[in-house]
Amino acid sequence: MGLRSRHQNSGVPEVNLVPMMDVLMTVLTFFVIISMELSGVQIFGVSLPQAVSGVDEEVVEKTEPLVIGLREDGKAVYNDEPVVTAALAPIVQGYFAENPEGFVLLKADRTLPYADVAKLLADLRSIGGKRVSLAVE
Repeated sequence: MGLRSRHQNSGVPEVNLVPMMDVLMTVLTFFVIISMELSGVQIFGVSLPQAVSGVDEEVVEKTEPLVIGLREDGKAVYNDEPVVTAALAPIVQGYFAENPEGFVLLKADRTLPYADVAKLLADLRSIGGKRVSLAVE
């Protein structure tokens, strides 16, 4: 008795699924990576800083902040009146003399480039405002 081979000429073609599964896994991996990138998940293990409030909540309740605005034309505003940066120095220093635990709150227009906002923040810190916050919505 001879052993019969499994692969006789039966006329039924064989389908090799391995190449097809390789292609499907590649496409699936591509879409998973793209969807992770679009949803904001970090793929490369970079840990981004989280926004935290640098202001103590008890201090906020005790003292009223000094609010300074920055309009869309780049001009600083105090008490709804335009003011130059040099004129902010005595205002900020006087506020901190009266309220040593107080803080300065900067409200900038959302259409401004961040470079303008950062410049005013740096100017406020150099004046003497060690507790300067940026208000965001």
